[in-house]
Amino acid sequence: MEYLSIMTTGYKIQAPSYPYFLTFQVVDWVDIFSRKVYRDIVLDSLDYCRKHKGLQIWAYVIMTNHVHAILSAKNGDLPNLIRDFKRFTATKIITTIPLVHESRMDWMLKRFEFKARSNVRSSQHQFWTHENHAEVIYTQDFFLQKLIYIHLNPVRAGWVEKPEEWLCSSLRNYLGMPASIEIDVMDFSIVM
Repeated sequence: MEYLSIMTTGYKIQAPSYPYFLTFQVVDWVDIFSRKVYRDIVLDSLDYCRKHKGLQIWAYVIMTNHVHAILSAKNGDLPNLIRDFKRFTATKIITTIPLVHESRMDWMLKRFEFKARSNVRSSQHQFWTHENHAEVIYTQDFFLQKLIYIHLNPVRAGWVEKPEEWLCSSLRNYLGMPASIEIDVMDFSIVM
C-alpha cells in the first residue's frame, strides 16, 4: 500500500483514496454497545459495506459508546461510504431499540431526540456525533501506531486482560483467530 505524506487539517477527509483512522462516537457517550444486538448492527453494516460497497476495513474495535477504525475505499469515495454507514446504523439502531425490550429505551430515545433538536443537520433522532476525527494514515509507522491503539483499547478500558479476548476487534483477524467479520488484513511483509 502506498502512503500519502500529508497531514489533514480540521480532521476532514481530504485524500479519500487513502486509509484513515476514524472515531465514530455515540452522542452523549451513551453506552449502547454494551448490548450485543446493537454491536451486531454495526458489525453487519461494516461487513455489508466491505462486501458490496468497496469499503476496506484495515482495523476496528467496537467499544461501549464509540468505534475506532482504519478504513479506506476502493473507489476513493470514503466520505460517502462513512455517511451511508452512519445513516444506516443510526436508523437501524433507533428502530431496533423498542423491539428488543431495551430497559433503557425511554432514556436513550429521549437523549437521541434531544440531541437532534439541538442540531440543525439532524432529523428526529441523532445517534452519532457528526465528527469522525479523521486522520489520514500517511506513514507505515502511523498505521502501526493506530493499529496498536485500536487493539489495546479494550485493555486500557479494563474490559479484558488480553486484547485478543475482545470479540469485537480486528486483532483476532490479524492473529488468525475466529473473528466477527472479515477484514482487509494488512500484509506488513509487503509494505515494510
